[in-house]
Amino acid sequence: MRRRGIGGLLAGLAAVLIAALPAWSAESLRVAIMDQQAVIEKSKAGKRALEELKAYSATRQKIINSDDQELKDLEQTIRDSKLTEEAKQEKQTQFQAKLEAYQRRLADFNREIQQKQREMVAEYGKKVQDAAQAVAQREGYIAVIDKGNDAVIKIVMYYQPALDVTDRVIKEFDRQNK
Repeated sequence: MRRRGIGGLLAGLAAVLIAALPAWSAESLRVAIMDQQAVIEKSKAGKRALEELKAYSATRQKIINSDDQELKDLEQTIRDSKLTEEAKQEKQTQFQAKLEAYQRRLADFNREIQQKQREMVAEYGKKVQDAAQAVAQREGYIAVIDKGNDAVIKIVMYYQPALDVTDRVIKEFDRQNK
């Protein structure tokens, strides 16, 4: 479904460009390519945001690791043959309650991290768009197309390296987001 949506979008964009060709001279029909992911990964503000997300995830992981160790210790205690049957039963109940709490916390943390990632992508997507627009307007491009990557959908199959404005968008992005 997503592929059809992007394909339809690209087909629509191509139709608009083709329909508008007579109105533009060959000189004014300038299109640039950029790598949005590289803008975020290589810009100062993008690196800071990625580090913040990484630190946020790391603090959550430490809590999960601590809970995991606590569960392992409790499980080892239950296996200990020195416990009475009643004590083992009590530890089993504790273990089950802690396991359920652990699973809930793990699911909550995963949701939180995914939400933070979505928020970051939305926020920085808009900021990258603003920087790309500034570069396009300053340099006379009618469009700047994200070339995509193998992990998502590769949008641009071929382009001349001279069309790549990623480095200029990174500089503009850093200028706009100090």
